[in-house]
Amino acid sequence: MVTSASNITSTHPSVFVLMGIPGLQHLHNWISIPFCSAYTLALLGNCTLLFIIQTDAALHKPMYLFLAMLAVIDLVLSSTTLPKMLAIFWFRDREINFYACLVQMFFLHSFSIMESAMLLAMAFDRYVAICKPLHYTTVLTGSLITRIGMAAVTRAVTLMTPLPFLLRHFHYCRGPLIAHCYCEHMAVVRLACGDTRFNNIYGIAVAMFIVVLDLLFVILSYIFILRAVLRLSSQEARYKAFGTCVSHIGAILAFYTPVVISSVMHRVARQAAPHVHILLANFYLLFPPMINPIIYGVKTKQIRKRALGLFSRKDV
Repeated sequence: MVTSASNITSTHPSVFVLMGIPGLQHLHNWISIPFCSAYTLALLGNCTLLFIIQTDAALHKPMYLFLAMLAVIDLVLSSTTLPKMLAIFWFRDREINFYACLVQMFFLHSFSIMESAMLLAMAFDRYVAICKPLHYTTVLTGSLITRIGMAAVTRAVTLMTPLPFLLRHFHYCRGPLIAHCYCEHMAVVRLACGDTRFNNIYGIAVAMFIVVLDLLFVILSYIFILRAVLRLSSQEARYKAFGTCVSHIGAILAFYTPVVISSVMHRVARQAAPHVHILLANFYLLFPPMINPIIYGVKTKQIRKRALGLFSRKDV
């Protein structure tokens, strides 16, 4: 009786085994090259952005403070998954502790939600700057920026906290093998026995709530921005006003396009090979942290000049 009771309480394996990219295991060494390159660019780009914003007092403005928050989120988001993925590709280190898996899943999904919130906050910043320029400094105060950052963190943590506790109490009778490169929520749920409907519904509901709600407010912000820009008298003023939004639009496209493509593929191409969906999911994690510093470095004059000055001094 004691033995059976202990078996019942031991509901989860001590470790999970990550397969990497199913069907493409023989190409893991080659796949690691673009993955490692993207991660290196993400680290260098976002750390450079943070250094420039921190050291230049002229950049201590709402737009750049939001950008600094986005850079921190991108660093954590990519570092949550990429080191373990590269360990799988290079060293075949596929085991991950059960609780480490839950922690990775929590950080992965939480920081994805924070990134969406920060892009929305940056849309609000552009809306105030273009539609209410005279009130910009009085609206976007330091205390409001801090509250926006705290709200982004609180929303993400509140929405994601239930998942690890729910997953901890499942019985994993389908084995420890996760058909993925990292501990994604639904990939773990597929190994569980019992009634997992709540997890399925909750996961979809949170994803739809975040993407639809945040994207809706971003689109509304740009509708108001477009109306304000079109009312400007000179064409040069229109180009200048809308030019300040180009970097943010690029960041939005970099984040939401892979999300939409992945979502459509899951519903339209369900019979596609598993590695197609996993590569899309990895692209969604890798691309925004890599491309955001490049977009802002190229399109934002102040950051571009500061970065060129930084590297030119190093060359001297």
